[in-house]
Amino acid sequence: MAEQQKTNEIAVINQQLVVLKEQVSKANAETKTYAEKRDKLNEQFRKTRQEIYELTNERNQLNEKVKILKQQREEARTKIRANIEEIKTRRQKLIELKKKTPKQSHQELQKEFTDIEWKIQTTSLDLQEEKRLIENVKQLETQLSVYKKIEHHNQKITELQKELDTLKTKANAFHQELSETAQKSQEIHVNMTAKIGTSKNIKTEADGLHSTYLQAKEKAQPLNDEIKKLIEKRAKLQGTLREEEEIKKKTAEHALKEKLGSQAREKLQRGEKLSWNEFQLLSEDDPQTQD
Repeated sequence: MAEQQKTNEIAVINQQLVVLKEQVSKANAETKTYAEKRDKLNEQFRKTRQEIYELTNERNQLNEKVKILKQQREEARTKIRANIEEIKTRRQKLIELKKKTPKQSHQELQKEFTDIEWKIQTTSLDLQEEKRLIENVKQLETQLSVYKKIEHHNQKITELQKELDTLKTKANAFHQELSETAQKSQEIHVNMTAKIGTSKNIKTEADGLHSTYLQAKEKAQPLNDEIKKLIEKRAKLQGTLREEEEIKKKTAEHALKEKLGSQAREKLQRGEKLSWNEFQLLSEDDPQTQD
């Protein structure tokens, strides 16, 4: 291949390299854009998953609180039912006791009982009279016990009613807090579900960009391979040109040396004086000339 042809081919290769490098640069820019978008989406995905994790924990804590509140509400309601049943039972007993209520009032019976007791303790009585009074005391005690039972049931009903009111207040408070907590848990669950959907969309988009990134990178590989081949080809041509240039240079130097040597020998034959360079040149070619 002629020297000019090789030079022209190198020029063509250089032009091809410029075009290919522009294409590679464009492909790399696209690849970088895809990678940046993908990485941004992956970071967004990680943040969303962290938010989902935190929402899940918060929802679970609220659900556990709902469970505890339900248990407390049911315990209060169980006690309420028990209190109501006990109140009903005691009221029924009051109805039955009131049927046995003596004709005399509690105060009258109590006064009579106290008077007899005092009389027995302070008065000298014959045996018959004392037995009669003691019998009266027993009868009065029996009648008074009805009033005592009525009083006891009334007092207990009052206590149960107060406790019932307190339990109802607690049960309502538990129910109110339970409803608010359950509502908040539901809102968090809805938000969490929405974020799960968002995270899936982000992941799908990120995966799509990663595929596009790989395709763009794969697309640039043949261009890089072609650039590598062209650079190797250019280097080979340039090496050949340098070798040919070196041979050409050596050939020219040898021809010049032959020419100068021939001229120096002619001068020597004519008996003319040689210059130092001419003498040195002849000495390199002819050892006898050195002598």
